[in-house]
Amino acid sequence: MAINPSIITRDLNKISGSTGNLYESIHVIGQRAKQISSSMKEELNNKLSEFASTVDNLEEVFENKEQIEISKFYERMPKPSTLAMEEFLEGKLYFRHPDETNEE
Repeated sequence: MAINPSIITRDLNKISGSTGNLYESIHVIGQRAKQISSSMKEELNNKLSEFASTVDNLEEVFENKEQIEISKFYERMPKPSTLAMEEFLEGKLYFRHPDETNEE
């Protein structure tokens, strides 16, 4: 049985360190993963839209090697959750509570 090399054990204390709460950290990571996913999807759709055909004839529809390669490239990219976790652990994410004020 082969284990996917991208699946690694994480230190929960390290994850919860910057927020003091594991669940809050996971929430921050999840929100960032949604942002990354959205931007990746938009980027992919923009690239694939260049190949969109306005003609619906089956004779003119063909496999486009470039389109397939672009799709394969995005499939091989790290998952948004993995990227978000790395950014969080490297201290690259800024987060705050919306009800906090700077009056301190």
